[in-house]
Amino acid sequence: MSDVKKIAVIAAGLSQPSSTRLLADRLTEATLTDLRDRGIETEVTVIELRDLAHDVTNNLLTGFPSTGLDEAIAAVTGADGLIAVTPIFTTSYSGLFKSFIDVLDPQSLTDLPVLLGATGGTDRHSLAIDYAMRPLFSYLHAVAVPTGVYAASADWGSGSDSASSTLPARIARAAGELAALAAVSDRSSRVVDPFALPEGFSPVGSFGAQ
Repeated sequence: MSDVKKIAVIAAGLSQPSSTRLLADRLTEATLTDLRDRGIETEVTVIELRDLAHDVTNNLLTGFPSTGLDEAIAAVTGADGLIAVTPIFTTSYSGLFKSFIDVLDPQSLTDLPVLLGATGGTDRHSLAIDYAMRPLFSYLHAVAVPTGVYAASADWGSGSDSASSTLPARIARAAGELAALAAVSDRSSRVVDPFALPEGFSPVGSFGAQ
């Protein structure tokens, strides 16, 4: 098992600065603090999807990633833990976020611990994590931690209202759940055979395979 745990962070915000990146940074900081308290060294790669938007589109059209996109894909698929944060548009994750997920090998996130985060204008979209993001990562056989973190605009206020006061607690709880899974992960130390055939592959095709 590797001595250094690799954490990948996906921030799908479109503006700069963005509340999506702010939430991603808060989640990352809390996760690293928890891992350090466990005596675990970490290596973090933050991926701003807005910087890769054209590369993602070109890959969808041509099937070939650019160098930057290839490095981002490798960081995500080779991580011991993933923090994935997206803005919520029309009740679901952004198109850029989904497009990046679409360029990944469907099997590459198997057993990957994932902390799901989202941002939006109001609390009305807070369930998007559970009805949109969680099923997506479940389909990819990733392990989403129980606590998702949604931050509305009001959560970034300086007042003492209930929404603002509970965001740090939700961040700490979710980060602790991700850290616990990443601490025992061996994904970043696995040796992957680039010539390995997909599971279930048959040289004679679907016919004749008994």
